[in-house]
Amino acid sequence: MDPDQVLHEFVAARRTALFRSAYLLCGDRDEADDLVQTTLVKVILGRRRLRRIDNLDAYARRTLLNTFIAARRRFWRREQAYGELPEPAAAHPEPELGVAVRAALAGLRPKQRAVVVLRYWEDLDVAATAELLGMPESTVRSHSARGLAALRALVPQDIDQLQGDRP
Repeated sequence: MDPDQVLHEFVAARRTALFRSAYLLCGDRDEADDLVQTTLVKVILGRRRLRRIDNLDAYARRTLLNTFIAARRRFWRREQAYGELPEPAAAHPEPELGVAVRAALAGLRPKQRAVVVLRYWEDLDVAATAELLGMPESTVRSHSARGLAALRALVPQDIDQLQGDRP
């Protein structure tokens, strides 16, 4: 099959899933969209390596995580100069529980957040997460434990009230 056709079908099939993971990593829709676009550009520009890539989905996920972590390392990332103030983001009605969990995720360090998202959102096992992030399994287990402990501390204690009458 033509490499361009393979990439086109991959982007059409996996963009939404990559966006969900990026949104959980970033906590912001616009930043997540930028992260996915940057990731897909990197994947597409690397199409000459496509024949050597066994699993395009894993390659894209790894690229997404590496791009996210690299962006968080940049000290200038937090400040951007604008000629004019940008328009405020449109309000999206979201359940209180989701807001609380995303706020708690935003409080984690980038690698901890990446491990928590991969382990508990993407449902990857320790070995797959370690391989994807290029770290030892013991580090993944450590980041998982510390990340979950931090989430427990950051999510409001009255989480049942946030869920309302839902089971």
